[in-house]
Amino acid sequence: MKKTKTPRAARVRRHERVRKTVEGTPQRPRLAVYRSLTHIYAQVIDDGAGRTIAAASDLEKDLKTTAGTKTERAKAVGTAVAKKAVAAGVTKVVFDRGGNRYHGRVRALAEAARESGLQF
Repeated sequence: MKKTKTPRAARVRRHERVRKTVEGTPQRPRLAVYRSLTHIYAQVIDDGAGRTIAAASDLEKDLKTTAGTKTERAKAVGTAVAKKAVAAGVTKVVFDRGGNRYHGRVRALAEAARESGLQF
C-alpha cells in the first residue's frame, strides 16, 4: 500500500503507533479523543468488551450552548466525559490522544478530565 503524505495520513499513522501499546481494559478503560477542525469528541472505551462506557462531545445539547473558543469547549467536554465516567464507576483510564499532539484542545480536555476526577 502506498503511503500518502497528507497530514491526515500522518495522524492516522501516529494513531496506529499509539494504539499498539494503549488498550482499554475493564479496570482501566481508554479515554479516546477525536479532534476535527470544528468539534471535539471523547469516549471512555472498554476495548475487551468493545463497549463505550461514557461519551461526550461539544455537539451535545447541554454543551452546545457553551460559548467561547474551541479550547474552552474542549474543557467543557473533558469535564462532561469525566463526570459520566465517574458516574459509571470508572476512575482510572489510559489516555489515547488519537495521533494528535498533546497540545491545545487535546491537552485542555485531558486536564479538565483530571480535575473532574479521572486519573491517568
